[in-house]
Amino acid sequence: MSALLPRYARMRHVPQMALILWRFARRTPWLPRVRPFYTDLYLMALITRRGWVKVLHDARGLAAFIARDGARIHALYVHPRAQRQGFARALVSDAQREQPYLTLYVVARNHPARAFYSAQGFVEHARGCGLGNDENLADIHMIWHNGRSQVK
Repeated sequence: MSALLPRYARMRHVPQMALILWRFARRTPWLPRVRPFYTDLYLMALITRRGWVKVLHDARGLAAFIARDGARIHALYVHPRAQRQGFARALVSDAQREQPYLTLYVVARNHPARAFYSAQGFVEHARGCGLGNDENLADIHMIWHNGRSQVK
């Protein structure tokens, strides 16, 4: 997957990222819709402006994105047409090269995401009842570290 080189997102990517997010939400029956669409657009524009978002493209356009503030991964989404092609792995590997440790929360019911993060070396650190996420869904705090650093 060395050909997949993440680039910082630009404002022009915000609508495409929102479509990937909304497509995931529509395909996930257990995920409640808690924000209006314009709020998602505003938040994506905000984190893009802050430089938190990196994207990957395929031949058809934007294929995947990761939103990360330092060591904290806030979001990782892949367009359905690009799933299982290494896009998520490339984005996480890029973050792992940049940080000595990474942390994230994953919804406990999201078994594919949990399996993916485990395969990337993340381990379960704690479980929560959902008080820290917008959907109030039980979540799992996962951590990865490179073995040379201390997790804070």
